[in-house]
Amino acid sequence: MIRYILEESRKFLKACFHWTLLCCLLLAFAFVVGCGNDEDDEQDGAQVEAFDAGTMLNDFANTVVLATYIELDNKAGELLTAVKALTADTSQANLEKAQQAWIATRTPWEQSEAFLFGPVDTQGLDPALDSWPVDHVNLQSVLESDAALTVDFVSGLEDTQKGFHTIEFLLFRDGNQRKASDITARELAYLVSTTENLKASTSQLWLAWAPEGENFSSAVAQAGTGSAIYPSQSSAVQEMVNGMITIADEVANGKISDPYNESDTTLVESQFSFNSISDFQDNIRGIQNVYMGKFMTDGQGLNEFVNSQDTDLDARFQQEVQAAIDAIGAIPDPFRDSITANRGAVQAAIDAVSKVQQTLEQDILPLVQLSEFN
Repeated sequence: MIRYILEESRKFLKACFHWTLLCCLLLAFAFVVGCGNDEDDEQDGAQVEAFDAGTMLNDFANTVVLATYIELDNKAGELLTAVKALTADTSQANLEKAQQAWIATRTPWEQSEAFLFGPVDTQGLDPALDSWPVDHVNLQSVLESDAALTVDFVSGLEDTQKGFHTIEFLLFRDGNQRKASDITARELAYLVSTTENLKASTSQLWLAWAPEGENFSSAVAQAGTGSAIYPSQSSAVQEMVNGMITIADEVANGKISDPYNESDTTLVESQFSFNSISDFQDNIRGIQNVYMGKFMTDGQGLNEFVNSQDTDLDARFQQEVQAAIDAIGAIPDPFRDSITANRGAVQAAIDAVSKVQQTLEQDILPLVQLSEFN
């Protein structure tokens, strides 16, 4: 009996020992796992550290966009002055000054096409300024009409009957130097009124972004901190990237590809002045301006965010943008002739711009969408 009791006691103590050991092991495991989770949480927190895009958005809105629109409005004013001088004295010298003023005004406009959102879109200023291609027949019908070619009349015309390319048509003739003596009184009247209309549009555009106007720049700069348009910094940064994607797509798959694929010179932008290649390059320079955060002065650009996340991507994209500018510049002038005579160079430019678009769509936009911003 005693032996039985001792045996049972031994079994009981052994079971208790095993149970106690098991509990200790479980507690130790829980402690280790708990410590490990804290470390993982700290590592995860370091990996998703938020990027404060406040400075970048402020510099984009003011150093890039507003500065570009101010320059555009200034150049449009100089163009209007040159056109009025040509009307007062229709000399060859004044015609050439007006032509150069038109080309100078194109530069900030074409660069601004990397951010065709906000007021330029919602207020219909893009088509009013730069609809193309223009129709010779429609323009001639205006000149041959009995209408008084006042600013009010021209402002009410179709978008393809006013703006940059109507002015271009009146100042240039298929790349050949037009004779001032050939310009008619009706053409001068049309020229002055449509240039007045263009200047009114550029003023409307810069005031839409300016602090003394509608101050759209503050809606961008204050994204995520009181902006009624952009509820988060991420939404504003994505708008920036999508603006670049839009113009890369338009240059590669519209401006260059359409006349190239159709072998049709009437589809060429800036066909009368032979300014097409400069236009296309300035479109891509606009992407460069946005990405680097600079126009006249240097600010914080999207490149600083991308570099903080992926240095190789930043370096690669900067190279791709410059390669696209160079590939467009390698197309022999005039572009309208090269769409048939130099198709290899044109295709190389299309490919280079398409690469820029691809990187924006497949690498940079997803990086922005998946990143944390303050």
